[in-house]
Amino acid sequence: MSNSCAPPSDLSSLDDALACCTPLSREPLSAEAAAQVVPMLKAIADPARLRLLSIVLSHAGAEACVCDLLPYFDLSQPTISHHLKVLHEAGLLDREKRGTWVFYIARPAATAALANLFTAAGDTSGVPA
Repeated sequence: MSNSCAPPSDLSSLDDALACCTPLSREPLSAEAAAQVVPMLKAIADPARLRLLSIVLSHAGAEACVCDLLPYFDLSQPTISHHLKVLHEAGLLDREKRGTWVFYIARPAATAALANLFTAAGDTSGVPA
């Protein structure tokens, strides 16, 4: 299996593109696959964004309203919204407007693909099927 992935044309194809990428321990990452993974890794490399992703993932239904996230941070609402936008653009979160609030929903396939990337070859423990 090759980990050479074509760049996704939109966020909906991101999961499919990452699903074709094999764990780093199985074979070297292609330039194309690396280019796809880097935006996701950059997005979670920021402490606030990593925490936001963690809070959304651990929230009921793996979704949270911006209003649910504000109490966890000593940051302004526009700053939190910016961080959420970065996570959304990286393909880690979907968003849905409900009335006046925006809800962010974790993309399980994207986070599973990232987890799979760091799974030892042959080890499927802890990686959802």
